[in-house]
Order: sequence, then structure tokens, then C-alpha cells
Amino acid sequence: MSSISLFKRALRTLQHESKGRTPQRVNRWFKWLAPGLLVKRWLLISATGVLLTSLGVAIWAKLTPIFYLLDFTSNVLEMIAIIVPNYVSGPIAILFGLVLIFWGQTRTVSSITEVLKPEGDKELIDVLMAHRRLNRGPKIVVVGGGTGLSTLLRGLKVYSANITAIVTVADDGGSSGRLRQEFGVLPPGDIRNCLAALADQEKLLTELFQYRFQAGNGLVGHSFGNLFLTAMSEITGDLERAIAASSQVLAVRGRVLPATLSDVCLWAELEDGRRIDGESNITAANGKIIKIGCTPEHPPALPAVLKAIHEADYIIIGPGSLYTSIIPNLLVPEIADAIAKTSVPRIYVCNIMTQPGETVGYSVADHIRAIDEACGQPLFDAVLVHRKVPSAQSLINYAQVGSHPVFLDRDAVGKLGRRIVLSNVMDEDEDTNWVRHNPERLARVLLRWYSRAHS
Repeated sequence: MSSISLFKRALRTLQHESKGRTPQRVNRWFKWLAPGLLVKRWLLISATGVLLTSLGVAIWAKLTPIFYLLDFTSNVLEMIAIIVPNYVSGPIAILFGLVLIFWGQTRTVSSITEVLKPEGDKELIDVLMAHRRLNRGPKIVVVGGGTGLSTLLRGLKVYSANITAIVTVADDGGSSGRLRQEFGVLPPGDIRNCLAALADQEKLLTELFQYRFQAGNGLVGHSFGNLFLTAMSEITGDLERAIAASSQVLAVRGRVLPATLSDVCLWAELEDGRRIDGESNITAANGKIIKIGCTPEHPPALPAVLKAIHEADYIIIGPGSLYTSIIPNLLVPEIADAIAKTSVPRIYVCNIMTQPGETVGYSVADHIRAIDEACGQPLFDAVLVHRKVPSAQSLINYAQVGSHPVFLDRDAVGKLGRRIVLSNVMDEDEDTNWVRHNPERLARVLLRWYSRAHS
């Protein structure tokens, strides 16, 4: 039989094996050859181990396997060379070798995929490649709380799995406040939102974690995630361990850490002389805040938080409510000092709109000054500001509640020594006309700035 006929037969074999598969499926096998997946090397090591084990057993039994193997191989090659010329037998051997390698590898991968292939449309190789890429992403520390932080995390998890979210525990309203009063636990609300935002495609579990009870004596208004974290705190002994256990359940991409394990209570002094205690009461007081602090005065930082800041490649502060989500984290002196001392790129994400009861009439520079004054030192190098003004209808809606776009006073920001990063990072709901940061665009802009600042 000619070498051409053998080549055609090999092609038919390959076609039979790949019958019903699309070209994309064939391309998928070649992805397994991509460097960095840590798959090929282990298969090769296993095969080498099998070979060495077999040889070792034979040598131990004094079967002189190497001599007989070489002698047998030499005789076979001599016989083949006599019957079939080397210019024919060589290509045939190479061709069949490649066919066997390809067949063996594809069957191996298929068997692995049948067991490990995740639900959904993603192939196992795509999941592995994404996993490797995300694990090589920059170590990002994000400081904040509220919906702003969870929005940002939802976008960042696409670029890195090395995310640490430092979350305020000063919340004393809603479900978190009730659990705090009744059980003496730290408020789990912001932590729950961040865990759900970082969950890796666990849609059902995320919806369960965010589910809020609409009926039931004592359950109305509570979210399942808050109750779950409260129960886990009781079982594990503290909130940090409860978060770690919950992260495993939700397949969280990154870490969520409370700024402190102390029972922190916010207070604020207003321009009219009033002193307001309690995070939820500060906003409700609807006054101009001139000073903010917490009790106890110097809460200790969680050691894991300080370690994350020291090891960070990039630190992001915000977005979120200035006085009730961002600054409470920075009232932990060790956190503010650690951020101030680091030399990595640091940026503050300014809010798009002012917030009634907190930042009415504030400009971008006013936001920066408030953070600097609360911490006693500058903590970041740049500020991200949204470029475009919301629609007229959105402006009308916000004006009715006393909120307006945060004005960018360039000269004042420049005098404060901050660089300005301008970009369109806003989403506008057509039904409600409320504006929010867009997770994907916000994360993309922040990572682009990091790449430039880091280079």
C-alpha cells in the first residue's frame, strides 16, 4: 500500500473521530497546547512515571529489559528496512504516531470534560484559560461600601481574581441594623452585596443570597444572605470566618473583608451645631457635615486587611456614599496609614451625583478635601470623574430630591495635587431616569489607567 493511500486512510480515521464536530470544536483541542495551562506537563510527567516504574520493576527482577528492548527494536527496524524502504516507512511511522497521539489526547480530554465540564455554554478549556488569566491579574484592593462598591466589583472580577474588597461595618439601618441590635453581630448587608457581586456565575445561589423575605413574623425585610451570614458568624465565631465560608458556597472570585471587627458607631457634627450618632441618622438629619468620627475612636484593623494593602498592586477608593460608605473605612487609622505609605497606583472614584444629607453642593474637590481631612493625609494620586451630564429628565428627577451632578472644579483639584481621569462611565435607566456607574466601563477605564500608571 502506498504512503498516499495510508495518508488518506489516516485522514478518514480523523474525520470519523471528529464527525459531527464543528471547526470551532477542532480548534478547541489546539487550545490545550497553549502555554500556562499546567495540563500538558502533568500528562507528560505521568507517562514518564509509568515508563520508569515499568523499567524499574523489570530491572529489579533481573530481566535486563533495556538490553532486550534495544535488541528487539533493532531487529524490528532491520526487518522493516528490508521490506519497506526508509523513505516510505519513516513518513508512515510519523503519520501513525501523530494519529495515535492526537487520538489519545482527544479521548483523554473528552473524558475529563465529561466529568468536569461546567454547566452552560463554556467549554472546559475556555474555563481553564480564563482561570489562569484571572489568577495572573493584578492584586486590587477596593475600599468602600454600599451599592457603589458592589457595582465596581461586578466589573473588576472580569479582569482579575486577586481582588480584596474592604467593606465598612458601620451600617445600622434596615435589615443589617436589626440584626446588629438583636444578635450583637456586625452588619452583614454591604458584605452580602459584595459577595454576591463577586460570585462566579452562581446565578441561583446569588439570587438566594439576595432574596428578601416579604412575609413571616420577624422575617419581613430581612435578606436570606444577611441571616445566613449572621448564623455563620455565630457558628464560626466571627464575621471574617463567616465570610470565608460563604465565599466557598458562592464560588467568590476574590475576597471580602470587614475593615474592622470592632462594633463601630459613626457620629457626625453638623454645621448647625448638632451631633448625630448612628450611620442611618446622619443622612436623615439632612444637615451639612463638618466633622465625622466613630466610636471607638481608634478601632483596630483586621490583620488580613493590612496584609492585602501591603501586597496590593492597585488601590481603588469608592465609589459610594462619601461619609457613610467610604470614610468609615478610613477612620480605622491603620488602614489609612497603610494606604498612605504604599507606592502603588491609587485612585478615587468620585460619585456622579451629590447625595442629600451628605454632599449637597459638593464639587469634586470638596469630596477630596473631606477624605483628606478625615484621614489627616492624602491617600490617592488621581480621581476618576464622569465626563457627560445626565439627561434633562434625570436632572429634573434628581433636583426634586435635592441632588445635582458633582461639579468638576479643575483648578481646585489640581491645587490638591490630584490628576483627573475623565471618562464616560455612567448608565442611565430609561424607565426611572436614575443614573449609576456602569460596571464594565468603569472597570475597563480603571484598569486602563492602572496600566499607564504602572508602566
